[in-house]
Amino acid sequence: MFKNLFTQRLKELIAFSNKMQKDICTDLNITRQKLTKWKLGYNEPSIDEIIMLATYFNVTSDYLLGLEDETGAKVKFDIKDTK
Repeated sequence: MFKNLFTQRLKELIAFSNKMQKDICTDLNITRQKLTKWKLGYNEPSIDEIIMLATYFNVTSDYLLGLEDETGAKVKFDIKDTK
């Protein structure tokens, strides 16, 4: 569940940024393959990379990970649903 929210939100943030993926990669000093794998859910970013993405897109890491909504309200999950 968390992975799906992360990939969905990352795709949305990239789209809303109105920047080309290659420009985002240049700004973040990452490869296009890395960003593509994150977007598709093949790989997950490290904690440092999550912080970098959140800072770049001006959102919280909790929002990026799906732990809060657009308003900043915490999202409640049933821990059994995350396994």
